Amino acid sequence: MEDLSHVDESGAVRMVDVGSKEPMRRRAVARAEVRMAAETARMLRELPKGDALATAQLAGIMAAKRTGELIPLCHPLPLTHVEVVLEVGEESVEIVSTVQTTAQTGVEMEALTAVTVAALTVYDMAKAVDKEMRIVEVVLLEKTKERVP
Repeated sequence: MEDLSHVDESGAVRMVDVGSKEPMRRRAVARAEVRMAAETARMLRELPKGDALATAQLAGIMAAKRTGELIPLCHPLPLTHVEVVLEVGEESVEIVSTVQTTAQTGVEMEALTAVTVAALTVYDMAKAVDKEMRIVEVVLLEKTKERVP
């Protein structure tokens, strides 16, 4: 259990103490994909710009900002930037989130939460016409940190 950062020596869960860590500029990029029928993707592409995909984009941004409330052991972080980009392909919607902060811990959970909630929002909006949709490949693509000058 000693290798799990959120579990102490006795096996009890705990919030990691980051108080002694120096603040660093941190960035994380995550990706998710919602696979769907070609007809469903076509319908999403043909909607007026800013409707369904804008709703999913905003849901992802809002979710990133609330990650500390949603995941019990995550630290609430002062996010300096959240970007959620959705691209409709032939049979899918690809979602990529980039999250940044200057803090004592990273923002990978915020980036992952953003793409997951955006994917769930796309699913919710299209579920009436496509019962076979799948949310797949929620993955952290990149995580960086650098000293603050």
